[in-house]
Amino acid sequence: MASNVPRGPRQIFAAFQWSMKGLKACFRHEASFRLEVFLAVVVVPLGLWVGNGAVEKIVLVTFPMLVLSAELLNSAIEAVVDKVSPEFHELAGRAKDMGSAAVFLLLVMVVLSWVLILWPRFF
Repeated sequence: MASNVPRGPRQIFAAFQWSMKGLKACFRHEASFRLEVFLAVVVVPLGLWVGNGAVEKIVLVTFPMLVLSAELLNSAIEAVVDKVSPEFHELAGRAKDMGSAAVFLLLVMVVLSWVLILWPRFF
């Protein structure tokens, strides 16, 4: 529900706490998110190191972070679907599969961006 309450430092801090709670919950309950976090911990600093110039660094860092964002949204979709419809339903399965496909496409973009940027340097 939309809020008409003015936003100030207290509300911003509360929103930050809710965000951290969501990150912790996803890390605790989703193996895929944990794996992607561990990969990002390696890939993001590596991207900052190997990228030549600001644009390459942004590309090499942004896509792994987008994977994490998509995985959070996918996990949220799965949690809501499981809550609303614990038994199998074709639409529930479709929603979960689409969320998974979004994460997959971003993972493809990570690999593609790294290959396109680094391939000319080594071959």
